[in-house]
Amino acid sequence: MTITAGPWAPLRNPVFRLLWLAVLAGNAGTWMQTVGAQWLVVQEPDPATWTSLVQAATTLPVLMFALPAGTLADALDRRRLLLAVQIGLFLVAATLTALAALDHLPPALLLIFTFLLGCGQALTLPSWQAVIPEVVPHDELPAASALGAVNTNLARSAGPAIGGLLVAQFGSALVFGLNALSFAIFAFALIRWRRDPQPPTGHPERFGSALRAGGRYVRWSPVVRRILGRVALFVLPGSAIWALLPVVARQELGLGAQGYGVLLAALGVGAIAGALLMPRARRILRTDQMIVGTGLVYGAALAVIAFVPNRFAVVPMLVAAGLAWMMLVSRMNAAMQLALPNWVRARALAIYQLVFAGGQALGALIWGQFASAFGLVATFATAAVLMAAGLCTVRLWPVHTHEDEDHSPAVYWPEPHLLFQPNLEDGPVLVSATYEVPQDNIAAFTTAMRRVRGSRMRTGASQWGLFRDGTQPDTFVEVYLVPTWDVHLRQHEGRLTESDEQAEQHAISLAKAPPRVTHLLATDS
Repeated sequence: MTITAGPWAPLRNPVFRLLWLAVLAGNAGTWMQTVGAQWLVVQEPDPATWTSLVQAATTLPVLMFALPAGTLADALDRRRLLLAVQIGLFLVAATLTALAALDHLPPALLLIFTFLLGCGQALTLPSWQAVIPEVVPHDELPAASALGAVNTNLARSAGPAIGGLLVAQFGSALVFGLNALSFAIFAFALIRWRRDPQPPTGHPERFGSALRAGGRYVRWSPVVRRILGRVALFVLPGSAIWALLPVVARQELGLGAQGYGVLLAALGVGAIAGALLMPRARRILRTDQMIVGTGLVYGAALAVIAFVPNRFAVVPMLVAAGLAWMMLVSRMNAAMQLALPNWVRARALAIYQLVFAGGQALGALIWGQFASAFGLVATFATAAVLMAAGLCTVRLWPVHTHEDEDHSPAVYWPEPHLLFQPNLEDGPVLVSATYEVPQDNIAAFTTAMRRVRGSRMRTGASQWGLFRDGTQPDTFVEVYLVPTWDVHLRQHEGRLTESDEQAEQHAISLAKAPPRVTHLLATDS
């Protein structure tokens, strides 16, 4: 069947299609692994705690390794990094399969292997997210992001259903083995992909400096901060379904492994429906309207699970919950992709994954303990109330994505000419720019410099200020402090974007002439 333009357009790209199918195999294998692990521990005393611990062991590694993994993905060849990680995951999953087959897998050891597999996923996610803009055009990024959500939720649909059937018939060892096979498939796809030569990035950045640069960019990007906050407010209460669904299936609905797979399949069907509706929803609904709509639908699903423990009521609401989850997550992920320049993309996406998966892990721990103490009804009712409370903040903290901004690199600063050559690690460096501003433009100039401040801070400055000369009122001096000469050179060599250039040129247009720039380097005195 011919794929028409729209939500499936990125699949016309053979590279994206190959990698997408490989990731689908990997996601399906991971979900089969999760079903097998959760079903092994659901027989233990206090199953709510054990199942939530399995979920936490899967996602907690993101809290520990996501940002370092993003730093590595920005510094190293992303294809080679992904390939090495998949080989490592295959070895871990193969060992887990052997232990399960030999019946030497107590719950504590199962959690250790689940944690190791989660570490591999933490290393995989930032690199995979960061390579998507390399293989699809900019205008197809929202569709590619939606397809990523379809991928995940199709795996959630097929993986648990198949996994539940296989666990019931053959035991957990088989699904663990299939998970190992999925990593081998992903590795094969990466070997087949011939990545285009990447432009030289100059000398490598020190790991610690690169790590701080990623955090600095997120801190000084209002759009990114709002996206992260909105994801946290949705995922924390929303994680109750993912963490406790096995317990709901067994204790509230009286279902077995196959029935649990059906519940997860309902979530997956809803997610696929959400992907099909996503292009139309993007045209009709503003971002904040979509946030409110998806939150209301998901909150209603939480309430139904709490107060109507009937499979014929729960399954349709899980379809609706899957749709809402996919639309919200896809919308926020696409907004992140479009808001980031390439030099920091993997690190910022790692922070996004940290918030997303960390929210799931924290939510899993909280809701598991809450359910053990107060029961499932109180747990899902509380989660529904918290979801509604989060929606009340939309007017106070709206999300403006600014997807029309151009984040492609812009090298427009002249090369600094100094009479001595500092070492790369010398610093701090105090940069000053002196502007002469006509009296009539002063108010507009100071307003325009607010955007310039954001640009300086996102790309490397640790402090910034704008000062007015008391003896010459039309003279303004911008000063900003950069930790090292190396960081300042990176501002010159590719960290700035077309949007940064537009903001700076607008400020300069309000002055009489381009500013006079000086570089002051710290001395040893």
